[in-house]
Amino acid sequence: MNSDSNLISLELAEDHVISGQNIHGIIKLSYDSRYDTIVINSQIEDSSGTFEFVELNGKKIDYPYARLSIFEKDVSGQKEIAFAVRTNHIPRDASAKVKFRVSIIQEHKEIASDISHIILSR
Repeated sequence: MNSDSNLISLELAEDHVISGQNIHGIIKLSYDSRYDTIVINSQIEDSSGTFEFVELNGKKIDYPYARLSIFEKDVSGQKEIAFAVRTNHIPRDASAKVKFRVSIIQEHKEIASDISHIILSR
């Protein structure tokens, strides 16, 4: 966790998944000032594989990119943002480390961030 983790935090429900399985996350915000976006980045280490965002706050979405920007106006006043992602990437080895990073962005500057990791297996 980042030193600014009290302003934003990321909790993942799973700590280990297999390819094709959904990963569920909750972003908790305690930042009360103005911001432009909340950004969720996903990365499968040592790979070009990506995740697809499949759910945001209970609504099905189809966003096949590794980075999702959520505008403040789309979550106005919410202190928790739920999401789900999925990948069909098969790790080269038995497993791969996956990193998720969430950030609060205001006027092209990062205000705070948090990082969580999980393991993706074949």
